Amino acid sequence: MFVSSGLEADILHADLDAFYASVEQRDDPRLRGRPVIVGAGVVLACSYEAKAYGVRTAMNGGQALRRCPGAIVVPPRMSAYSEASKAVFKVFEDTTPLVEGLSIDEAFLDVGGLRKISGAPIDIARRLRAEVLARVGLPITVGVARTKFLAKVASGVAKPDGLLVVPPDEELEFLHPLAVERLWGVGEVTAEKLRNRGLRTVGDVAILPEAALIAMLGRASGRHLHALAHNRDPRPIEVGRRRRSIGSQRALGRSPKSAETLDAVLAGLVDRVTRRMRSAERAGRTVTLRLRFDDFSRATRSHTLPQATGQTRAILVTARSLMAAARPMIEKQGITMVGISVGNLENEKTVQLALPFDKAANDELDSALDGVRDKFGSNAITRGTLLGRDQGLAVPMLPD
Repeated sequence: MFVSSGLEADILHADLDAFYASVEQRDDPRLRGRPVIVGAGVVLACSYEAKAYGVRTAMNGGQALRRCPGAIVVPPRMSAYSEASKAVFKVFEDTTPLVEGLSIDEAFLDVGGLRKISGAPIDIARRLRAEVLARVGLPITVGVARTKFLAKVASGVAKPDGLLVVPPDEELEFLHPLAVERLWGVGEVTAEKLRNRGLRTVGDVAILPEAALIAMLGRASGRHLHALAHNRDPRPIEVGRRRRSIGSQRALGRSPKSAETLDAVLAGLVDRVTRRMRSAERAGRTVTLRLRFDDFSRATRSHTLPQATGQTRAILVTARSLMAAARPMIEKQGITMVGISVGNLENEKTVQLALPFDKAANDELDSALDGVRDKFGSNAITRGTLLGRDQGLAVPMLPD
């Protein structure tokens, strides 16, 4: 961990603009300046030209085309996005050694110690944007501020293809007029609670005592929002920060799904998640099932195992149990998305083996399957129940 001086705006939040769509426009000149949608059934990403018509990520493809009939729909190319991400992160690492990746298309950079060799943070930010465009061919927006939270807010306000610096003596003047949704962690449900009480801007939230927010939202959320509304964010840049969980999800559409279909989807997700865990040499204890229903409401179910594991069979058994418990809700409300994640992660090499050391507890099958897939590709071997089924896309992730 590295702690900035906190006296000047020296934290950068760099965020690629409409990442997947920008890669498509970069690689196909015919798409430039046109509304582009990546993904047909569900919108995985869209260009700013499509966003101007109200198209949004995760929107149903048919709804997106009704809003933007002239949109060009292209299939996703995950390998191209992964390569572009690696190239951009190389630019980040050439800029400063203090880089904290958030996802494949955004990161925090601490440039506080580079003034003598690289100039002021705003000069570094300008060069960073120019380097990403020149070396990778993609537009990127950068926010510069004294805290990570405010740097991220600044980049969001500056989009697309912008640069915004928030001086330390103008932080609250910049922050307080913004909508409450700009506060990190405020989603639709929390925003509705705040708006129902007449709290529409960050400044409205800042006026309330912490105790009032705690009474309204609970202790954790109330304290969190009270701190952010006053730009209190002491979190340092964490270089090499490992994931707290590893997961995957699958959009299903709105048609009815049989128990057999859902089980096949669940098995495919567990296979994907546990392979990623073993590749990163991680083991986890808490298995979480996430569901989204036809009315867009969501439900989460989780179970914590007695010991950490990366074994596919153990995690699948737990996930199936959670799915079975949620079956009445699924039958009543329909289902449009299934997600699975494993948290409480540990380094696999430090997990203590449990007695008895019987053959069933070993990982020979997982190791053999991983070896085949590593050598011949992820589709070289699969479960019989998944044959002929679309298993969805494997979204690129940052190395863990």
